[in-house]
Amino acid sequence: MFKRFSIVSVLLAALSGTTAAHAQSADASGTWLTQAGDARVKISKCSGGICGVIVWLKQPYDTATGQPATDSKNPNPALAKRPMIGLPLFSGMQPAGPNKWSGQIYNADDGSTYASNVTVTGAETLRVEGCVGALCGGETWTRARH
Repeated sequence: MFKRFSIVSVLLAALSGTTAAHAQSADASGTWLTQAGDARVKISKCSGGICGVIVWLKQPYDTATGQPATDSKNPNPALAKRPMIGLPLFSGMQPAGPNKWSGQIYNADDGSTYASNVTVTGAETLRVEGCVGALCGGETWTRARH
């Protein structure tokens, strides 16, 4: 009886260690480098889901003006003056399954917001997708090293 209990305890401990390691690798929190390598986005837990803001740009200044880059493509004139550093990209990103969140993503390249899914695909990779109707596209972000 004691031997059987100790074997079960060892198996449970091994399984819980595997589960903890899997959960840790599935965490979207952290800083991620976009596929093009032109921006870093810090993802953190918020409001039961995740939030993401731009924390670094390869080109942080507007080449025409020499001023810090702004959200110039935003159709709302008040928002078009927001600095790109600190710009929120995700809204309403809530859990949608294991390692996956769904909500909306803002695309500063065109000033539009799209339906989006964010999925942790590995300890170092994140799949970010945006959709317009049935047309979807995406890219793979990698965990940034400081």
